[in-house]
Amino acid sequence: MSDLTPLDKAHAAMEAAPEDDAARLRFYERLADAELFMLLEKEPEDDRIAPEIFETSDASFVLVFDTEDRLAQFVGRVAPYAGLSGRVIANMLAGQGIGLAVNPEVAPSSILIPNEALGWLADTLDHAPDEVEAKVESFLPPAGLPEVLITALDAKLSTAAGLAKMAYLVGTTYESGSRSHMLGFVDVVPGADGALAKAVNEALTFSGIEAGALDVGFFAASDPVAAQLARVGLRFDLPEPPKAEDHVPVTPGSDPDKPPILR
Repeated sequence: MSDLTPLDKAHAAMEAAPEDDAARLRFYERLADAELFMLLEKEPEDDRIAPEIFETSDASFVLVFDTEDRLAQFVGRVAPYAGLSGRVIANMLAGQGIGLAVNPEVAPSSILIPNEALGWLADTLDHAPDEVEAKVESFLPPAGLPEVLITALDAKLSTAAGLAKMAYLVGTTYESGSRSHMLGFVDVVPGADGALAKAVNEALTFSGIEAGALDVGFFAASDPVAAQLARVGLRFDLPEPPKAEDHVPVTPGSDPDKPPILR
């Protein structure tokens, strides 16, 4: 079906292989990266929102949808909502005993995420990679990495619009004699190093790849190392940032550094 969303497809893959941990991880990654539309009790007041709570006999859920049309279909009337990323929602609800009702009754990806799973997602997204320094001896073409990781990196970097110009995946040898792989980012926006390193770490985590299987480096285009990366590396072009005139903040939460406050 042409109207299936990325979340629908990830959910279908998870449902088709209930014993496949990688499929389940990919669904949660899509959930975290998606823009979700949260149904509210009333219009936001400054930076405060009051989500509509769906109660069952033993649990409470906030209702979210991965398209505005699905929210409208569910509600059947004009209703207030907030557009937030899945990761912001997970962090906002973590520890409050509230789960997530995703696309209830209106999509094939309809699912109830219990509060324990939402807490796990928030903890996973909060994990930052370790920072170490090591001197690279040589760069080599990448080899032996699973295709699932390449696909995950491509998908993850597509969400990092404007944070860097490009990245190269290369093999590395270090002065210590150890071998690894590196994703080298070129022309990174000042202050974006941490966000990009965390994005790579998430790609590893949600691919089921052991932590530490991929190093991250940051280089200016004028750095001779960037030319070495270009000669042997697999290139990923990051999307251009959205034009300022095209960006219209819809609701509280559009600034990731200032998430909305629950009432």
